[in-house]
Amino acid sequence: MLPKKDVILIKHLVLNKSDEAHKILANLHPADIVQILNEIKNGNKKLFFRMMSSSKAAEVLEEFDPFDRLHIMEEMTETETVRILENMSVDEITDLFQEMPTAQAESLLQKLPQEDYEELKALLKMAEDTAGGLMTTDYVYILSDVTVSQAIDDVRQFGQKAETIYYLYVVDDKKHLQGVLSLRELISAPRDKRIHEIMHRKIVSVHVDQDQEGVAKIISRYSLLAVPVVNEENRLLGIVTVDDAMEVMEAEDTEDIHKMAGITPEEDVVLTTTIWGASKKRILWLVICLLGDMLAGKVIHGYSHVLESVVAVAFFIPVLMATGGNIGTQSLALSVRGMATEELSRKNILQFIIGETLAGLQLGIICGSIVSVIAYIWQNNAQLSIAVGLSMSISLMLASLMGVLVPLIFHIFNIDPAVASGPFITTLVDITTLIIYFTFSLYFIDIISLDIVGVVSFGLKGVLV
Repeated sequence: MLPKKDVILIKHLVLNKSDEAHKILANLHPADIVQILNEIKNGNKKLFFRMMSSSKAAEVLEEFDPFDRLHIMEEMTETETVRILENMSVDEITDLFQEMPTAQAESLLQKLPQEDYEELKALLKMAEDTAGGLMTTDYVYILSDVTVSQAIDDVRQFGQKAETIYYLYVVDDKKHLQGVLSLRELISAPRDKRIHEIMHRKIVSVHVDQDQEGVAKIISRYSLLAVPVVNEENRLLGIVTVDDAMEVMEAEDTEDIHKMAGITPEEDVVLTTTIWGASKKRILWLVICLLGDMLAGKVIHGYSHVLESVVAVAFFIPVLMATGGNIGTQSLALSVRGMATEELSRKNILQFIIGETLAGLQLGIICGSIVSVIAYIWQNNAQLSIAVGLSMSISLMLASLMGVLVPLIFHIFNIDPAVASGPFITTLVDITTLIIYFTFSLYFIDIISLDIVGVVSFGLKGVLV
């Protein structure tokens, strides 16, 4: 990260169109240029891109999200935009065009070289959230029947435009995927060997229609730098690189976190420019939780006679509801994350449910004991202390169980488990906790009432005698 004084100096040189700025920008890392551009007002960013070579400008533009690229490109002429696009990787151009209005994308597409036009046309037809929409066609493949020497010559010829050459994919004359070879293995092999003699035949690949999140998981599971994309006939269509997979995982994790909070993905919220636009994205879950809270209020109303008998019962409602909500949300997060990373499976799901439930019970006993002691010291009421302690123990156990079961049930019905959001779980736990607490309180208050009646009766008998 550039020091603040360097950022200020470079901004000054560029905005004043200094000749020194060209040399500085040429030597700066694209990420550092992005850091400076983030502090530049729209309208002046074009000066930076005009002082950079086309290849450098393309590298810098690729550092931005597709949506941010659109804002930057609005400042440029169409000629300047095409010049930069010609130096960008195919998958990055595809991501950019998918964010553009169709007419603008088509106009720019027609101005690109013919071979790029045909390639991009094919990629844009594929679903955005699949391996086909994520892949790049800038890769190196070699034929299985050529010698190592010939393969090295091919890599030298075509490798410069490839996004990565760490993996070399081996195909037959009809481009069916046959094997894979690392660059190290190629250059260290005897020059007269045939590729099919040294290649690895066991290949991890993905289908062109596979969901992008599944592709990212495969890359992560097998620690790959790239994964080949094939069709039904096992023909090699492209590759998905690890940097694209990381972006997918980040986007999916962000989406899940926001869903668990009951709001839409971050980019939708941040880019909303109107008050209503920001509100309508959250209103659904808030209304659902509002109705749930009304039901919780109905539970309190139904047990109002308990509160009238012992007012101190109301003192512990907030702590019971809040603690139960926290435990439920924690279990929810573990459950959703476990399903997202596929750590949860049919083999261990029962063990996970039992483990989380017992953990909730253990936490409930600990917290229940603490709050029970505090209740007795504060109110000097043993019956109330027992009611609070037992309620805490059981409600935390059930909260933990619900935090696991709700997303699992959602998953069974093919509903995104992240939709089982924090507000939903919290509301459900609140209602359950109130019912448990008031049931125990009613039971012990009845005991108290019976004790009082017995004392009074005994006293009256003594008077009569």
